[in-house]
Amino acid sequence: MVLLDVTIVNVAIPSMRTGLDTSAGSIQWVVSGYALALGLVLVSGGRLGDAHGRRRMMLIGLTGFVLASAAAGLAPHVAVLVGARLVQGVAAGLLTPQSSGLIQSLFRGPERGIAFGLFGFTVSVSSAIGPVLGGLLIAAFGEESGWRWIFLVNVPIGAVLLVAIARLVPGRVDDDTPPDTRLDGRGAVLLGGAVLALLYPVVSLETGQRWPLLLLLLVAPLGVAFVRHERAVVGAGGSPLLDLGLLRTTPGYASGIAVGSLYFTGFTGVFLVLSVYLQDGLGYTPLHAGLLLTPFAVGSAVAAPLAGRVVSRVGRPLTVIALSVMMAGLVALALVAPGEAPVAWLVLALPLLVAGLGGGAVVSPNITLSLAEVPPRMGGAAGGALQTGQRIGAAIGAAVLMTTYQVAVSRTDDPGSALRWALGASLVLLACAWAAAVWSWRAEPAARP
Repeated sequence: MVLLDVTIVNVAIPSMRTGLDTSAGSIQWVVSGYALALGLVLVSGGRLGDAHGRRRMMLIGLTGFVLASAAAGLAPHVAVLVGARLVQGVAAGLLTPQSSGLIQSLFRGPERGIAFGLFGFTVSVSSAIGPVLGGLLIAAFGEESGWRWIFLVNVPIGAVLLVAIARLVPGRVDDDTPPDTRLDGRGAVLLGGAVLALLYPVVSLETGQRWPLLLLLLVAPLGVAFVRHERAVVGAGGSPLLDLGLLRTTPGYASGIAVGSLYFTGFTGVFLVLSVYLQDGLGYTPLHAGLLLTPFAVGSAVAAPLAGRVVSRVGRPLTVIALSVMMAGLVALALVAPGEAPVAWLVLALPLLVAGLGGGAVVSPNITLSLAEVPPRMGGAAGGALQTGQRIGAAIGAAVLMTTYQVAVSRTDDPGSALRWALGASLVLLACAWAAAVWSWRAEPAARP
């Protein structure tokens, strides 16, 4: 549900504008506000799970998510909808890191790779099928109010999951270290401020605002202040929000954050651009546009669990190969994408399937390799930092690719050409992720004892 709510609203933007009689800029905050709030809370949510137990934080986060979903679905005005989405994002930030933290605590060795394979399957498929489910709900309930069910459907599902979490998720997984329940509040404020100063200007660009770009000047000072504060907390024997020693001493962790962040920067915006291209450029309905994107979800569903099973034996080369396959699929997609004429399903299906096979084999191996040497007692915060990089990358990538597409459309009046420009930008970003994966691969022997 958390990941679906990142992409499922993309196809509902026209429906929300009609139903609430509001502007495109206001509706864009429904999309961007959720991602912004989610990115702000992930590390703190992971640290709270480390300190107070995964089950408790999952129950708190899911309760907030369900209530915010109900408020969003019943919103009488766009301001209420945006506010509900912000609360939904905060609740998701408390909920999401607990999954990777649980896997860190409960599994070891190859079994952890299999578990993260299923986790990666969830990440890849949830992102890919969001437009399909959004299109189905709008088609079922109508353009005027179909968007409301995108949020309301979370309520019964969430109620069932609350019972399942209470019964199945362990409260604490004991290890040799007693829990440290202290929360580094100042560190949380500094890190949250740095993430806000970076993400807010990015999401504001999508709504047409320019003045928030000034906030980018605060990113470096806040980042430096956070690093110095965390070092001081560790030096004084306190409990840091995130032990920055992990970046320096834990093999694969820093490079894994780089690979994951760059991958999501290049990957996430592709679905947004394709959805706009298929609907505005080629005239497809939200449902048809979503269905045309399903081959990527199928490829991801096949590749992610398989990659999780072999990553312990293959290592980082698996990520390099997977990124290469995904980039090949996007190149093929750019070559066959038509201009303004309707497109046959098979024309897009094979390139998207290939891209999905590659993409599905990126996420789970990268998570497994990044967190392999992280102590379980720090798994939540470390996983939260990894996911924060992914959320920042996703926000930046969506803004870059949509801006590229819109500028190209305005200059060429050719949706196919604009799509190729956007895919070219995606390939440049994915090439950076590929280079980071190669660098991590080459550094592996030196990192091992």
